[in-house]
Amino acid sequence: MSIASMTGFARIEGAHSGWTWAWEARSVNGRGLDVRLRIPNGFETLEGKVRAAAKAALRRGNVQISLQYQRENKSNDLVVHEDTARALVLALQPLVDEGLARPARVDGLLGVRGILDTPRIGDNPDDLAAIEAAMAAGIAPLMAAMSVARNTEGAETASVLEAALDEIETLVAKARTCDGAQAAAIKARLHEQITALLDGQGFDADRLAQEAALMAVKADVREELDRLDAHITAGRALLGQSEPVGRKLEFLAQEFNREANTLCSKSSDMVLTDIGLALKTRIDQVREQAANVE
Repeated sequence: MSIASMTGFARIEGAHSGWTWAWEARSVNGRGLDVRLRIPNGFETLEGKVRAAAKAALRRGNVQISLQYQRENKSNDLVVHEDTARALVLALQPLVDEGLARPARVDGLLGVRGILDTPRIGDNPDDLAAIEAAMAAGIAPLMAAMSVARNTEGAETASVLEAALDEIETLVAKARTCDGAQAAAIKARLHEQITALLDGQGFDADRLAQEAALMAVKADVREELDRLDAHITAGRALLGQSEPVGRKLEFLAQEFNREANTLCSKSSDMVLTDIGLALKTRIDQVREQAANVE
């Protein structure tokens, strides 16, 4: 199983009792798991179910989940509140009897707010309970679809990371063959520099050899190259895990960068320095991609 991304989108639609709705979930990078909901009034009981499902399916990411609904056939969505209309007519009748108002007409009544209305999802309590249950049944498929989307994105991210690790491995192998990485070459170069510096002056040859050897050890980058190889192996192992490894990959990218920085600081050879800079470029790519891994 490949790694999962923190980026994903999912949408689930449903219908019941003349109403249609849609669940939507979007997720982006996040340090932890932050779930934010946009659920219409009257359906607050769904919030706990959504949060529980999100926490069970996801480990990291900023996740936004919304629910929208509407009447299935809008063209016939008209309800006349007859009781309200009758009550209004009766209330106005004394004014009509006194000649202060004209008798109520249908067109006038329909213009009064509250007489003509559209159906609301809570008008029938039995329907409301059934609709809410049907909406709740869509939560699990929504989370499953989100997981699929994040896994698909994660597979693409894994391919990019694998390619970056391959390039880092090639650069490390190239650095090992570079003259600037050879202890003997480093020692000879330091001996030449010190000899030139002390030209014409008396000095202890044995002491000079000891100092040159010590400086050569400090300039030796083989340990950094060994650790880079170890990090490459660790990175490939992480890419094969099914558990969330985003934080581990981010830490590993920091370790990669530390070794590359040390290599560049130790290098006094242009070719080796160029390799170190190329390593830093590839490591930046690893860091950027790791930030999107769950």
